[in-house]
Amino acid sequence: MYETIENLLANNDIFTLTTVLGYWDGLVMTVQLVFLSLILGLILAIPLAILRASDNVLISRSVWIFTYVFRGTPLLIQLYIIYYGVTYIEGIQDSMFWPIVREAFYPCLLAFVLNTAAYTTEIFRGAIVATPRGEIEAAKAYGMSNGKAMRRIILPSALRRALPAYSNEVIFMLHASSIASVVTIIDLTGAARDVYAKYYAPFEAFTFAALIYLSVTFLLVFGFKHWEKRWHRHLRPLS
Repeated sequence: MYETIENLLANNDIFTLTTVLGYWDGLVMTVQLVFLSLILGLILAIPLAILRASDNVLISRSVWIFTYVFRGTPLLIQLYIIYYGVTYIEGIQDSMFWPIVREAFYPCLLAFVLNTAAYTTEIFRGAIVATPRGEIEAAKAYGMSNGKAMRRIILPSALRRALPAYSNEVIFMLHASSIASVVTIIDLTGAARDVYAKYYAPFEAFTFAALIYLSVTFLLVFGFKHWEKRWHRHLRPLS
């Protein structure tokens, strides 16, 4: 991989300091979008997952409708609806929110947050439902209320079990963020598109972007593997 990068950088007609800095700015935008969407989506998904696992059918079904809609439609379509649809809200252009929503970044961030929140909700919901019955009964025998048992026993245990599946969602969001360039955001893919448009070199432009995505994915996989080993340390047999 490093030899391929060196070969691409050796072509000074395309990979000048300006274009490399353009890729860097695109990478920063990509990381910013993905990081914020994952953090906000996680904050939204945890209470939704608890409600989704509720025995109350009305509450559970209401959350299910949200997750079904955002998991059942393409992220690109959601982005288009939010990005273009916000301008049709009555009075939005005269409101205090217009300077914010007219920028492509915030509608894109909203689409990413809602999408990842829907997937993460179902991931955590499955982990909550899969909590061993003995842990719940032990919490009740200890005198814990339902809320305290959820906070101290069920949720921490569920988060550990959900970590492998959630790592896949993080990587998916990194790759899915490439569609941000269709609404004028210059992310990593957008930077590659600019290089292609300027030098008419699609292979070199998008191969370099792919190598950057691959490197970031490797770092994420390595980080989650280390995190899994640390969180699941108690499951390893004693040596």
